[in-house]
Formats: sequence, C-alpha cells, structure tokens
Amino acid sequence: MNRKPVVRMAELEIDPDTLETYRALLTEEIEASVALEDGVLSLSAVSIRDNPNRIRILEVYADQGAYEAHLRTPHFLKYKNQTVHMVTSLTLTEVDPIAMRAKP
Repeated sequence: MNRKPVVRMAELEIDPDTLETYRALLTEEIEASVALEDGVLSLSAVSIRDNPNRIRILEVYADQGAYEAHLRTPHFLKYKNQTVHMVTSLTLTEVDPIAMRAKP
C-alpha cells in the first residue's frame, strides 16, 4: 500500500483577548498529538512576529487515515471545543513538501 503523507498549512487568526489561553491550549494539543499518535509525524506552530495573533501551523501526517484519526482523538476534540470561540479566521491549505528535514 502506498502511504502518501498529508501535509497541511493552517493559517489562524486568534482573538487577541484570548491569545495566551489559546497558545497554552495549542501547545498542549500539539504535545499530546505527537506523543500519542504514531501517524502524526510533525506539528509545528509559529506566530507572526509583528502580529502575534496570526498563527501558522505546519501539520505532517503519515497518510490520510492518520489525519482522519487525529481529528477524532480526545485531545484534538478538547482543543477544538475549547478554542472554537477564540479563532476569528481559519484557512487550511493542502501543500506539497519540497524539502523537509529535522534532526533527531
């Protein structure tokens, strides 16, 4: 079976009044996902320096099944339910990797 990785870029804007709470919940969710899900290969979140309520997340999953399983996990559902009112804009973009490397 050919397992094609799923790579996505999430672009979020967060209500500035909830930014610190959002960042803590996002960090908790990313740490749980990477630790508990074999199919989550990488999750990296950054904020735009001059506009910190603009968050970008690079998501890498082993395949489509791993991505779909991630969306059903208790830790992701908790994150989603607790942050839905904090997110003022969300754009999900499917991207194709060109070069992705990390040190172990």
